Amino acid sequence: MNAIPRKFQVMTLTEAAASRVAEIVANSGKPLIGIRVGVKNGGCAGMSYTIDYAEDVRPGDEVVEDKGATVLVDPKAVLFLLGTQMDFQTTRLASTFVFNNPNQTSACGCGESVAITPATV
Repeated sequence: MNAIPRKFQVMTLTEAAASRVAEIVANSGKPLIGIRVGVKNGGCAGMSYTIDYAEDVRPGDEVVEDKGATVLVDPKAVLFLLGTQMDFQTTRLASTFVFNNPNQTSACGCGESVAITPATV
């Protein structure tokens, strides 16, 4: 009997990130299934992470379900985010999602922009 192969998850979430995603969905005031994560060109290092509300699954989205939270990964971002762990951190000055991305090669001083090399599979 052959085992059914498990699909590899593009990203994982820490407990803090999953809790924050669940909080965002619960307090949104509109029907959400989770959040959508992607990357876009721009900033002094070349790229930046994007986060938005996800009301539905779009064609090509990678659906990440981890620790009770749902994160949709934009299909154009999959190779840039492969192997990433998403965390949520609160400091005295800010609360933000943090991406621990093995494909990230550098970041700018402002903290808003990163350089990412696509993963090779």
